Amino acid sequence: MGEIRVEIFIPGVLKEEPILYDMIKNFDVGIKIVEASFSTESGWAYLMINGNDTEVARLFSFLKEKDIKVEIKKK
Repeated sequence: MGEIRVEIFIPGVLKEEPILYDMIKNFDVGIKIVEASFSTESGWAYLMINGNDTEVARLFSFLKEKDIKVEIKKK
């Protein structure tokens, strides 16, 4: 798959969970945080993700299960 650009939106109920850590630790992908903002109510992060199709699909499934919205950005 190569490198893709995504923006994720994290609901406030997950503020105590190590979402970015879990993404890096549990999936065979490279993640570069380009920009991010978090508050007590919600958070978002603009990321560059490198990985094969299978791992990226697994990662996106994990995020969906957590009710984290993912938007794939055009280059």
